[in-house]
Amino acid sequence: MLEISNLNVHFGVIHALKGVSLKVEEGEIVTLIGANGAGKTTTLRTISGLKKPTSGTILFNGNDITSTLPQDRVRMGISLAPEGRRIFSSLTVLENLELGAYLRRDKAEIKKDIDMVYERFPILKARRKQAAGTLSGGEQQMLAIGRALMSRPKLLCLDEPSMGLAPLLVQEIFDIIQDINQKGTTILLVEQNANMALQIANRAYVMETGTITLSGPGAELMRSEEIKKAYLGG
Repeated sequence: MLEISNLNVHFGVIHALKGVSLKVEEGEIVTLIGANGAGKTTTLRTISGLKKPTSGTILFNGNDITSTLPQDRVRMGISLAPEGRRIFSSLTVLENLELGAYLRRDKAEIKKDIDMVYERFPILKARRKQAAGTLSGGEQQMLAIGRALMSRPKLLCLDEPSMGLAPLLVQEIFDIIQDINQKGTTILLVEQNANMALQIANRAYVMETGTITLSGPGAELMRSEEIKKAYLGG
């Protein structure tokens, strides 16, 4: 579904991504783990079209999208729930969800999808008329994921969905991610909670200072002594 080949990204003189290559097959949960500043968020932003690569290619369903505009990538089926949630805090929960469908014109189907989000996240239905900025951290994360789902993505990119959440909520968010995947959405997950991410991932990539250093099945990487020492507190 998604294939990145030899991707290089610069921020001025800083070489942020150095020849990154990775694949995401349809139906998978693929996770990208690594320390702060490793280049994980930059990878997702480049896939989403928010950052232009210096070189390399991005293929999505066989189409070269390396130079495609961000909104066209959304139309093609790529959606991002960004780091820090980035909800529109002065708008209501409902208005945030409606903005997630801003490229769509099928009003009846949009309403169905809003109902689907409410079914998955009942608290958002209860809070639908509230300003999004008044939600708790966990509720805001649910809204960010719900908003990303409103474009009906084939590939959902999630950037640090568990950041700043209490342990019980972290488990709930990961259960939701698995449920979304089981209902047919492919997921590329960037996550600092390596233990949780590897538990649900079909495959995983480890990133260090802009380079992929390890890859393999999630369960296999969980057993790796190197990964245990670096990321799992082993």
